[in-house]
Amino acid sequence: MIYKMPSLGADMESGILAQWKVKEGDTLKKGDVIADIETSKGVIEGEVYEDGTVEKIVAKEGIEYPVGTPLAVIRTEKDDDATIQREIEEAVSALSAPSKKEEVAPQKEEEAGKTESVFKTPASEETPKSAAEELFGAIAKTETEPEKKSEPEAPVRVRATPLAKKRARELGVDLEEVAKKVHGKISAKDVEAFAKEMAQKGSAPKAAKPDAMRMAIAAAMSRSNAEIPHYYLSTPINMTRALEWLRDLNAKRSIRERILPAALLIRAVVKALEAVPELNGFWKDGPVVSHEIHPGIAIARREGGLITPALIDAQEKNLDETMKALTDLIERTRGGKLTSSQMTRQTITITNLGDLGVEKVYGVIYPPQVALVGFGRIMERPWAEGDAIAVRKVVEASIAGDHRATDGRTGALFLSKLDKVLQKPEELL
Repeated sequence: MIYKMPSLGADMESGILAQWKVKEGDTLKKGDVIADIETSKGVIEGEVYEDGTVEKIVAKEGIEYPVGTPLAVIRTEKDDDATIQREIEEAVSALSAPSKKEEVAPQKEEEAGKTESVFKTPASEETPKSAAEELFGAIAKTETEPEKKSEPEAPVRVRATPLAKKRARELGVDLEEVAKKVHGKISAKDVEAFAKEMAQKGSAPKAAKPDAMRMAIAAAMSRSNAEIPHYYLSTPINMTRALEWLRDLNAKRSIRERILPAALLIRAVVKALEAVPELNGFWKDGPVVSHEIHPGIAIARREGGLITPALIDAQEKNLDETMKALTDLIERTRGGKLTSSQMTRQTITITNLGDLGVEKVYGVIYPPQVALVGFGRIMERPWAEGDAIAVRKVVEASIAGDHRATDGRTGALFLSKLDKVLQKPEELL
């Protein structure tokens, strides 16, 4: 089996092989982490999906590879020697073939009877000038002073750890400037020391470039608005009984074993999706319903922005297991330790902005998913019960649906089922 640079989202074109977590000869189990891969959404742990042995590592750390590039060859149960040898040759051949970027990157420049290779990095590329601007600049320069020939400044080679790149973005530090002072790979401590030195000199670091993850999310959201015909529905749900039941449950437990309302809502969404599965899946030239439920949970990053990693196989988890998985997901997100499956297998998204005081959430569907569930703040509101009016704890639940895959009736059935499930919280254990 050839292990390739995984696609960790529809917007991902390439990734940096930050670090190998295995060596040749290592035995692997399904789900083991084989490598750290740096993407616009952070450093992701690349997993294997079959048992096997690392036969050959062909890709090098610190290099950016397009999605689908062979990185290693793994011997599985079904592979014989001939298959492995063929896969190694195929992987080495594919890796040695120049990519499109490499084919166009070198540019030749004739000067003083000799040919010199000039390699331009994205940071050194200039906005193309118009013919008039180039002509005016040439005339002005000729009239003021003779043209001076100078050797082009060689681009600084930057080698930095994933954490160093993250700290550079946060502190607004230019890694090329750090590379002039550091020999070898730049560490996070090097970046912090450089930022401190600049602050002491009274020289502010260069402005940070736009957050790559935010740019990736912006692209996906633009695609969503352009391609997906959204419909929105919402309904108030009486949470009084569910919260009282949860309070009584937690009173018998230690602090570490207690269940948060967020886990209760996730579990309720999963139960509702089992009854209305049309909202759990994708649009790929038609609706595709997934029988596995991997809700993407919107989690705030420490450096800002939201990311929605998947809570894998939520349909197989009870309430305690859901709480444990949610805690692990939050820790992994904020610690930059998400796995490739957590970044790619979302079948629906759940977002809860109640802690920010938001009453209703009308989200944007993340393609190719077909739905997003939103929860607002749990509020005390007047609630009619029979002929009486009482004050109850109420949450506004909403659904954003893809009108190509489902319709308003499907969304309404889901919200109705969600309400019924939350009125019997003891069945969510």
